[in-house]
Amino acid sequence: MTKFLSVCKLNFTLSIKSNMSFTIRNTIALLRNKQKVTQEELAEAVEVSRQTIIALEKGNYVPSLVLALRVSNFFRKPIEKIFNLEEESDT
Repeated sequence: MTKFLSVCKLNFTLSIKSNMSFTIRNTIALLRNKQKVTQEELAEAVEVSRQTIIALEKGNYVPSLVLALRVSNFFRKPIEKIFNLEEESDT
């Protein structure tokens, strides 16, 4: 008997007003300080430079999915507990 694999495709549309932009905020500095981890230690653990950690904490850098997952695994927290998408108005 042949088995068939049913594939479901999920399509969705995200409608964004032209005057809206999004920022990714994070709690890396808070978690790092709470666990008494230095920027250098975190950087080494997630395989990036200390400058990348500084940029992440300041909100000047949006991490790749791989980096976000590494940070999530390091702190043993769900990714959505560390990174949040926030809507900002350009006006």
